[in-house]
Amino acid sequence: MGNGDVLMLENARFHKEEEKNVPEFAENLAKSASATVYVNDAFGTAHRAHASTEGAARHIPNKVAGFLMEKELKFLKSAVDAPKRPFAAIVGGAKVSTKIPVIESLIEKCDKIFVGGGMIFTFYKAMGYSIGASMVEEEFIPMAKDLMEKAKAKGVKFFLPTDVVLADEFKADANVKNAKVTDIPDGWMGLDIGPESVDTFKKELLECQTVVWNGPMGVFEFENFSNGTFSIAHTLAEVTGKGGTTIIGGGDSVAAVGLTKLNDKMSHISTGGGASLEMLEGKELPGVAILDSA
Repeated sequence: MGNGDVLMLENARFHKEEEKNVPEFAENLAKSASATVYVNDAFGTAHRAHASTEGAARHIPNKVAGFLMEKELKFLKSAVDAPKRPFAAIVGGAKVSTKIPVIESLIEKCDKIFVGGGMIFTFYKAMGYSIGASMVEEEFIPMAKDLMEKAKAKGVKFFLPTDVVLADEFKADANVKNAKVTDIPDGWMGLDIGPESVDTFKKELLECQTVVWNGPMGVFEFENFSNGTFSIAHTLAEVTGKGGTTIIGGGDSVAAVGLTKLNDKMSHISTGGGASLEMLEGKELPGVAILDSA
């Protein structure tokens, strides 16, 4: 290679040694490039200790973050370590099992936590409510109950929807009706948070100075069940407009913001769902830890 030349390697994951972070493979990556400076600008993979994200850097003398990585760390670290308060987190998605660690961590940091998406029904089951045909993770019911008790003990306001939008089938043109969470009929499944909950969430969020959002409120891909998620996006745009800091993490949340065309109304839209979650949990990311400074 001559000065000014750029060499692009194929996707390293074509090699099984990449994800296993095989030391010899990582060393060969570094040596074949004759690199003296390693720049990691891939925040979305920084939570993985792979050969190209962590191993190769061990064999290169200068290891720094790129501009995108720098921006991600700036926003997410400030949200975790020194947020402007009140500090709120919105956690959504289908399964509570994937979000338990981050909710536990956020209970230690937040003033308010808002929960939406399919995971709410595991919480309702823990509260003894009938949930109809809604999804539930039976084995995580005790943990859901424990999270609510931890939030109460810490004085954190823990918001679950008070009403839901129901469907008789999981499809876009299903029959639809609203119901209180205490009055979900058999055979019906909840696919979005209801209008009363949207109003409550909006009022409480507009009081906050820092808001982190990871996970949708419902099946926003179906128009009939998109109001909750899109309303949250519009609310966070208002929070930003009032001088607050809004951080969007997670593929579905980012997609929802894109559909509402509100990207430029958010303080920061993260490029890494898993990486942003792990940062919010307070974990050290291998791809960041290996750098000289970040």
